[in-house]
Amino acid sequence: MKKADKIWLDGKLVDWDDARVHVLTHTIHYGVGVFEGIRAYRTADGRSAVFRLPEHLQRLFDSAHIILMEVPFPLERLHEACLETLRANRQPEGYLRPVAMYGYGSMGVGAINPVQVFIATWPWGAYLSDDGLKRGIRAKVSSFARLHVNVNMVRAKVSGQYVNSFLANREAVLAGYDEAILLDGEGYVAEGSGENIFMVKNGTIFTPSLASPVLAGITRDSVLRIAGDLGIPVVEQKFTRDTMYLADELFMTGTAAEVTPVREVDNRRIGAGQPGPITKKIQDVFFRAVHGEEQRYSEWLTYY
Repeated sequence: MKKADKIWLDGKLVDWDDARVHVLTHTIHYGVGVFEGIRAYRTADGRSAVFRLPEHLQRLFDSAHIILMEVPFPLERLHEACLETLRANRQPEGYLRPVAMYGYGSMGVGAINPVQVFIATWPWGAYLSDDGLKRGIRAKVSSFARLHVNVNMVRAKVSGQYVNSFLANREAVLAGYDEAILLDGEGYVAEGSGENIFMVKNGTIFTPSLASPVLAGITRDSVLRIAGDLGIPVVEQKFTRDTMYLADELFMTGTAAEVTPVREVDNRRIGAGQPGPITKKIQDVFFRAVHGEEQRYSEWLTYY
């Protein structure tokens, strides 16, 4: 991670090295915090814009609501704080990480301490590598399942829930793969360690519905709209891992991953073993949209 100049912490910009929390911060011990991952892009006209900032911040507040956390700033203030931090760091593009967490005070699982909020920004390239974006990645179905809907809150991005994702990803990477694919508690395909998953078969896109224990991804939502605008049929339903093995194309989506093709799962080639035509079409429109080259998606961009 490349260090920036400033981090927004509890209402003001502070120097990167001075953005500190106490070692007894409640969220460090128990994982009860919420976060977002957001990207800013340089647009084709030379300006800079954050991709779907209002939706990301609404999900941050929704996540906080789900875990009974009161964010001590209105959404509008955090909206401006995100732009303020990017400007202070002189970053024409990059990654934003807003976090709301229980701070220092009492200890114990049920302790309710003052909520702290910070926003950090830094340059971040392709999450699953530039080569992965172009050629596709190799994935492994994990031995770790996506947590059941009564074990975690699937609509929320809660910090502690990502231990599950960490273990799945580490297992896959240590085995020589690029990413993990998690099944749900019933054995159906759920998502990657930090991405939603899409399968293409006979010209139709399939993705697990939000009735499954998957995050309601904002890039996922963007891809659904793009596919609809392109006239590509989409079906939101459960599917099994062997159905996935037989896919013509497979790709993952997420703020960090963007639109990343999957060329192989569990040593089984997916389709032709390279990004397929529908994946490439979706990927092309997505990147044109984030760079301000698709007017019909202009409302997705917040310029700064």
